[in-house]
Amino acid sequence: MSLAPRLDLRQSQSLVMTPQLQQAIKLLTLSNLEIEGFIAEEVERNPLLEATQTDEVVKPERPEREEPAAADELVTGTAAADPLDIDYATESHQQDSVADGGGGFDGAITGSGGAAPEDGPDLDSFADTSLSLADHLLAQAGPAVAAADLFIAQHLIDQIDDAGYLTGSTLDIASRLGVAQMRVEAVLATIQTFDPTGVGARDLAECLTLQAKEADRYDPCMAKLIANLDLLARGDVARLRRLCNVDDEDMADMIRELRGYDPKPGCRYGGEASRAVVPDVFVRSVGQGWAIEVNGATLPRVLVNRRYHAQLAHGPQDKASKAWLSDCLASATWLVKALDQRQRTIVRVATEIVKQQEGFFRHGVSQLKPMTLRQIADAIEMHESTVSRVTSNKYLSCARGMFELKYFFTSAIQATDGGDAVSAQAVKSAIRALIAGEGAAILSDDTLVEQLQARGFDIARRTVAKYREALGIGSSVQRRRARTLGGG
Repeated sequence: MSLAPRLDLRQSQSLVMTPQLQQAIKLLTLSNLEIEGFIAEEVERNPLLEATQTDEVVKPERPEREEPAAADELVTGTAAADPLDIDYATESHQQDSVADGGGGFDGAITGSGGAAPEDGPDLDSFADTSLSLADHLLAQAGPAVAAADLFIAQHLIDQIDDAGYLTGSTLDIASRLGVAQMRVEAVLATIQTFDPTGVGARDLAECLTLQAKEADRYDPCMAKLIANLDLLARGDVARLRRLCNVDDEDMADMIRELRGYDPKPGCRYGGEASRAVVPDVFVRSVGQGWAIEVNGATLPRVLVNRRYHAQLAHGPQDKASKAWLSDCLASATWLVKALDQRQRTIVRVATEIVKQQEGFFRHGVSQLKPMTLRQIADAIEMHESTVSRVTSNKYLSCARGMFELKYFFTSAIQATDGGDAVSAQAVKSAIRALIAGEGAAILSDDTLVEQLQARGFDIARRTVAKYREALGIGSSVQRRRARTLGGG
């Protein structure tokens, strides 16, 4: 073997992740509202881009498949957005033509730019225009707090969360502001007199205490009850009665009074402006099939201003200006193609979801089938990672409500008769319905298992308990105690 230095030529293939390609892949995971913000930034940065709202519905066709193109060609504008379909882990990518975006089944499929159907939800009705809790408290602090202590009040109010609780300790706040803790405590005591009653409390017991004092119901017995909220949560009424030294009638009256208090007084006011959930895809019934369209109301139409590019290109330029103009054109062309591919990919995935879950759209959650990302990926000939990106942070609106695309992917529960498996969501819906109609006889998990198996669900007790907890429903013991305390 020769040890002398030499030069060798080797030929190999590798996936080159250009910044533009990485950004194009990231676009798949963004919702329409996030895309709108991204486009606004790009339009401000790139003078060759124009964004206009449009109600036009672009109907994707299904022409012949094109030959796959190199990853870098996306940037130059010579390729379809096939490189978006990439698996980071294996560095292999499934080629999917941009032309494969459409294709319907038993109905019309529409693509990007579609406006919401006329009978769609009125999204503006969900906007929160109420006064924020912080603004409400600051308005009260002006006349109630001494001018020298207003900066302490403002800092304390900043530390109050949307539920109305103080999140920081007075010692830390005093240390941060360089004032005595007693001074901070005094300002906090003033804030705790503000509306809503109970605001500024450091825990639930203090919040309820403030409300009991305001209602003139804070006697030693009520103080004892509030100090032992853990016993009340466990339903240990007998022990509470002994600790409070009251009879059954007084105890019931105290519990009823306590239940009338608000454990989250700040929630009646708006916190930070809430982000409305806006659907990215609309699904509606058309004859015997379905019409699927991307919500164009939140998605501007992006165009490349080639006339302005021609004007700049024919003007006097140095080498740096010419390179900058070329970069702007390449970036603008890439963005238009990447957004078009994103819309078509979303429509393809949503189309297949509706096709696989047609029973749900026609009959409800009881007909929701178990489904995986791989099933959709195999059906539309894309990589599983692409389907995962498309279904992230996307919402679908249909006659049955608004659902995250991830909602339709559920695990399977086998049928007792050996028939088709059912989805976990269908089982959860059945559990919720059984508990809602249990009446006076509280159903244990074992009883729920028996009734579910009678309906054809082959399910174990631990699975029932897990699904029940996921639904936020307590155990049979907890439900029985809650009914006892509620007098029902």
